[in-house]
Amino acid sequence: MSRFDAFVKGWSFRTNRPDFEPGTEITAFVTGRQNGGYIARIDDTVLRVEETDTDADGDVDDNADSDVDADTAPVAGNGDDRGRKAESGQRSPGGGRPDLVDTQVRLRVEDFDSNDHTGRGTVLERLGSGGF
Repeated sequence: MSRFDAFVKGWSFRTNRPDFEPGTEITAFVTGRQNGGYIARIDDTVLRVEETDTDADGDVDDNADSDVDADTAPVAGNGDDRGRKAESGQRSPGGGRPDLVDTQVRLRVEDFDSNDHTGRGTVLERLGSGGF
């Protein structure tokens, strides 16, 4: 074995299109909105993010009221709201909770298509907001 081979032994490159198994829990940033919902991009992989009801601590609240009233109903758009920052006090497309864009979340992958590198995930916990 050459010195170079010994030096790079065990190295591997990370893919830009990661695959996820259903049930896998990951941490990701919600990067924007698309077609009335949220999306998280992990390199070239796109996950549609479904928000669950959460309490003030960011934990899932199974007893939360899921009704949407006229004051918190989503506003119709062109369906492609990628990268648009929320205005102060803007509500999420799903109802009365604050917007998830630019928020780090822990989510569970519900389904995943490894051919298209797209899938769907459910928010388990809001971890905070901030920069990438």
